[in-house]
Amino acid sequence: MTDQTPIAINIGSNVDKERCIPHAIRMLRRHPQIHIDVMSRVFRSESVGGPDGAPEFHNVAVAGTTDLSPEALRAELRAMEESMGRQRSEDKNAPRKIDLDVAFFGDLQKDFGDWQVPDPEIVEQAHVAVPLADVAPDWVHPETGLTTYELVIKQPEARERVQPVMAIQLSTPHHPRHAAEFDFEAREDEVYDPHFESLVSGMLVEIGEDPSREGLARTPLRVAKAMDFLTSGYSRNLDEVVNDAIFDAEGADEMVLVKDIEFYSLCEHHMLPFYGRAAVAYLPDENIIGLSKIARVVDLFGRRLQVQERMTNQIADTISEILQPHGVGVVLEGKHFCMMMRGVQKQDSSMITSSMRGTFKSDARTRQEFLDLVRS
Repeated sequence: MTDQTPIAINIGSNVDKERCIPHAIRMLRRHPQIHIDVMSRVFRSESVGGPDGAPEFHNVAVAGTTDLSPEALRAELRAMEESMGRQRSEDKNAPRKIDLDVAFFGDLQKDFGDWQVPDPEIVEQAHVAVPLADVAPDWVHPETGLTTYELVIKQPEARERVQPVMAIQLSTPHHPRHAAEFDFEAREDEVYDPHFESLVSGMLVEIGEDPSREGLARTPLRVAKAMDFLTSGYSRNLDEVVNDAIFDAEGADEMVLVKDIEFYSLCEHHMLPFYGRAAVAYLPDENIIGLSKIARVVDLFGRRLQVQERMTNQIADTISEILQPHGVGVVLEGKHFCMMMRGVQKQDSSMITSSMRGTFKSDARTRQEFLDLVRS
């Protein structure tokens, strides 16, 4: 296996920031050689060195690992910036859609000429240090010998100017949190994601359609918005989904079951929908979780390109990880359009998958009780 190096990446934007920052995070999460493990809160700060009246910045840090070299990682970040419409000018403080910078690369300390690792602004700028301390508080700066947390503590006045943005949630790609609030329609002259829209237009041409005709003129934009929503699970943060809704079990030791949880997803083989219902149960040990959070965990993994078997295991593993219960059981029943509207075209077929952890797997009586409750 290729060696993985711990990394942190700083993300900033002050132009269309509510869209650009989540979009950048989605690209990072989808990159095959960049593995994002943790994401900071969103922080706001005034523009540093920019023109008077420049919009405030939103800043985020992510931490994870990569098998890329420092130079290759930076090149990938620059390519992402370019794909999002970042235009660099001589004024490095000009407003911009997106900044993606390598904050640190393991314990490497190196000057590459026009950039350095670690980023010198970690020491100089609170808007860089504060988000980084949110995800990697114990990382030690090689020059100062201080952790990122200690660097932030040393800047109390500057820290006051960098505040978390409580209204911004990175659990969805845009600020609406429910489908009913999501603006799927195309407003006149609206540009949403030019690159994605051009791909959809190209697809329409390939199938023999005219993307400029009245009925299809705004279809690429609508498809881009819809796909952002349908794949929003890539940019969700589990901590925000759970939102501290974990409580003391207070002696509760019987099975907790939430069933008939509707889910919708996209098959990764044909990108056609599959949908159904989920049943999720656990045997508490020390903690219980708010019931709605179980449904949100199902949505977290449903809003991705999926196979039902993997989705079932991901739900079970997540409940096990956040609660550490005695056991977890998950059953999904889904109807797959790739089997209903193409291929064998069997309209009444369904797929059932299960995943058992702990006592649900080792104890036949617990497993049977769970399955009986699911069927009842």
